[in-house]
Amino acid sequence: MLDVLLTVVGSLALVVAALSRWVQRAPLSAPLLALVTGIVVGPEMLGVLDLPTVLEGHEELHEFSRLLLAISVMAVSLRYRFRDVRALTRPVTVLLIGAMAAMAVITTAVSAAALGIGLGAAALLGAALCPTDPVLASSVVSGEPAEKSVSPRTRRLASLESGANDGLALPLVLVAIAIAGPAGGGEALLESLWQVLGAAVLGVVAGWLGGKVLSVAERHRTMQSGPLLVYTLLLALLVLGASGLLHVDGVLAVFVAGLAFNATSSWEERRDENKIDEAVNRFIVLPLFVALGAMIPWREWGELGWWRGALLVLGALLLRRLPVLLALKRPLSLTWRDALFLGWFGPIGVSALLYLTMEAHRFGINPTVMAAGTLVVVASTVAHGITTAPGLALYRWMSERTQDETGAEQ
Repeated sequence: MLDVLLTVVGSLALVVAALSRWVQRAPLSAPLLALVTGIVVGPEMLGVLDLPTVLEGHEELHEFSRLLLAISVMAVSLRYRFRDVRALTRPVTVLLIGAMAAMAVITTAVSAAALGIGLGAAALLGAALCPTDPVLASSVVSGEPAEKSVSPRTRRLASLESGANDGLALPLVLVAIAIAGPAGGGEALLESLWQVLGAAVLGVVAGWLGGKVLSVAERHRTMQSGPLLVYTLLLALLVLGASGLLHVDGVLAVFVAGLAFNATSSWEERRDENKIDEAVNRFIVLPLFVALGAMIPWREWGELGWWRGALLVLGALLLRRLPVLLALKRPLSLTWRDALFLGWFGPIGVSALLYLTMEAHRFGINPTVMAAGTLVVVASTVAHGITTAPGLALYRWMSERTQDETGAEQ
């Protein structure tokens, strides 16, 4: 089955690479193409890729999601100069503390109302679905169309929020597990402190040491250009592995390590390496979404009820984030255009899969939670995939109109 998956993913990746300029401008994202491919070759249609559903294969999906997120958040942390990152400390903090907590509460309420489930199951969904996804967000904030359309500050905010909140959502997930299960609040608090603080310390130390080792190697000319191009990818894998041994938040540790590395190395000297990181980030997502398409729990989706599922999807996509960003427009110093853009383009993807599968491992499989969570992930992949190109065009049109009106007033 692995050979079949590799053949399908390799073929798709070659097509996406050959048509990459067209894909960026079309109302189709690479993750959406991979998802559709997985559905077509999956057991419900052609049957070429016969994988278990996410309920049966959640452990493998969890490890793949964890690896993919680590690589993705490393690319996010290195995407911009460190001084530009530091300048956004206040608004990113507002997004991580205020917006993420609000999104978790709203998603919990939407889940309870739409599905008629108890507080415990609703909290599990709310915590897992609240973080924005750096993998799906990359097509919105990186690449030529985004760089030509969206203001640099807005792109940086979206990137940094999606990179940081993937790890910082863990305390919310642990609290949700405590609500739904036998673990107490004190136990969840202690584990959250260890996971977050331990990840921060590990990330700072590993990132700083990684930057210093690279500086010494470049000064003494002991490193060839080939290893240099994948240096941060290797650093991400090192930190992810160490975090697993120490039982701390691996995704957060990798993101912090990337920021520390960014602070100790020259951004200009890493231009080629950053391009490699972005390319890896763009294509490594394809296997996961092909697998997800083939692992969709269709029967459990049907058991949710079509109208309950529709209410959940609409509530999650329209109420989870957009009202929160509009309410935080002034504290974040956003225009209406940027608040609407950031409010809509906060996709739910790989990070949600990570936490849904983690909850399944820690608390046991809840078919309703897993089915509802994957339904929202697939719906977000479709909705944000087909609206990325039109959204960028609309943002560009609104910017040009604002400039014309400003020029006319002057």
